[in-house]
Formats: sequence, structure tokens, C-alpha cells
Amino acid sequence: MRKLHIVITLFLALCIGVAHAASAKQKPHQRKSVAKAVVGAKAAQKPVQRVVYKPQGAKKGRFARRMAAPPPPEVFNPDVLDVQSTAALVINPSNGKVIYNKNTGAVAPIASITKLMTAMVVLDAKLPMDESIMLTEDDLDYLKNTGSRLHIGMSLTRDEMLRLALMSSENRAASALGRAYPGGMPAFIREMNLKALSLEMMHTAFVDSTGLSSSNVSTALDLARMVQAAYQYPLIRKYSTGHSYALATDSGRTLQFGNTNVLTVRPDWNINLQKTGYIREAGRCLVMHTTIANSPIVIVLLDSWGRLSRVGDANRIKKWIEYHAEHTVG
Repeated sequence: MRKLHIVITLFLALCIGVAHAASAKQKPHQRKSVAKAVVGAKAAQKPVQRVVYKPQGAKKGRFARRMAAPPPPEVFNPDVLDVQSTAALVINPSNGKVIYNKNTGAVAPIASITKLMTAMVVLDAKLPMDESIMLTEDDLDYLKNTGSRLHIGMSLTRDEMLRLALMSSENRAASALGRAYPGGMPAFIREMNLKALSLEMMHTAFVDSTGLSSSNVSTALDLARMVQAAYQYPLIRKYSTGHSYALATDSGRTLQFGNTNVLTVRPDWNINLQKTGYIREAGRCLVMHTTIANSPIVIVLLDSWGRLSRVGDANRIKKWIEYHAEHTVG
């Protein structure tokens, strides 16, 4: 039995050796086929790639631009005006008709919409607009740490400060306007709040001239009153709707500034006055005095959740008003 066991063991070892030898003599193209099969199996396990959108006429080749598929077009429903902003108000100031309202009494931060009140207080004081004002460290933003291309020590006229504060929402310019007011910033803030009371903005409070503090609060209804009051100032209408401005500096450089509201350059919009605003606590805000379907319209949008939501809301409002103006008999 012991001899038989040894014979069987030697036979099995011989068979295993022959198998290893055959594997070692496998042809190169056979090994390559196995590798291809493994790669093919892994590729089969990959998820299906998302469909990409290629516009007609796009260049072909490995450098062709690949774009994500565009979202489906928004379906227009003339029976429903769907506004995404948390609070909104649309009125016709000529007759007081409310076209749309949503949470109009909710008190919320208003961010740089504040600058409309800043501009009214500056102009009410009838201060010399050609007076030069130097930016100081008091104009730096230590609350939100926002930046600016207006550096400390730069001097601008009050007129230039006002233009940049309204058009480009320049915080340092708005701060300097309040600081250079007779009596300084405390007197300026007091005048802002007194102006609000005179306009019957009973749920509004201001604590700075920039809107950077979340303690600058108001309601959509109060802001509609403020927009109508600001519309009476030709300079506010002009500066808030300007497309761009080239500021010549003392060093010989020219700084180009643009409007924070992209709708001001759209040919299908007729905007008479506008102001944008954003801080984290307020969300994206927008107020406008515009003309739609040959009627004056005031739009107030507060706390839009996305970067372009306020623009989308404004376009939806415009489209809705135009549709109903066209399809209303008499």
C-alpha cells in the first residue's frame, strides 16, 4: 500500500508539472486575447455615459466642445404666475393695482437694496456732487470681508461715489457717502430711518449705508414704496440703469465698472430704475421700476434661492403681463 501511495503521488505531481509547462508555452496572441476579454468585461460593467448636447454646426474632432444637455424649455402657463422668490410684489404704480403678491409683509434683510435709501439721503442733503471724498480704512468691510477695486487712499467725487454705489453696488463708495455726510455715519443713518418713516415704511430699519448688515430689514410692501420714491430722483434713475462706467484713477489707470443687473443690457427690457442686492442672510434680491406692455410696473423680489432665480422671476413676470395685456379685450 505504501508503494502504491508513492506511485499515485508521483503521478499527480507529473500531471501538475505538465499543466504548468503548457501554460508557460501559451502563445503571446492567446495571452493578449485574455487581456482583451478582461478589459471588455470591465467596460461592460461601466455605467452608460450621459448624453451630451452638440449644437448644429459644431466642429468635429477631439477638441470639439462637449456641452451638457440643456434643460427642457419652461412651459408657460398663462393662468398661473409662478414666482420662486420667497417674497414678491408686483404693482402698477399709476393706479395702485396689485398684480402679484407673496409674503409682502414678511420682514427680512434687504442687502444692497439699502443703497437706494443711501442715494436719496445724499441727494436730499443737496451736498456738492463735485466734492472729492477720500476712501479711508473706515470704509473697509470687516463684516462680510467683501473686496473692492477702490483702494484706500483713492479720492472720488461724491457724484462718482453715488454712480458706483447704484450701478455696481460698490460697498466702499456707499460707506464713504455716509461717512462724508455732515455729522458722520450716525447722522446719516438717522436720516435714512427718518426718510423711511416719512415714506410710511413702518417695517423698515437701517443700520448702515451699504446693506452689508443683516439688520437692514424691510418688507416687499415697504420696498415698493421706496422704489416709487426713488423714481422721483432723475440721477438715481440714470445711475442705477447705466450699463458701464470707466473710472480714471490718479495713477493714470482706468477701471471699468458694470451693472450688477444683467437685465439692464437686454434690449427687450425697458428698466427705469433698479437695484440688486445679496448677502447670505438676504439671498438674491431685486427691485425695479420698469415699463411692461406700455404700463409702469414696480417689481420687488426678495430672497431668491439661486444665482439666476431673481432674473428668471423677473422674466416670468414680464412674459405673464405681456401675455395678458395682449389677450385682454377692451
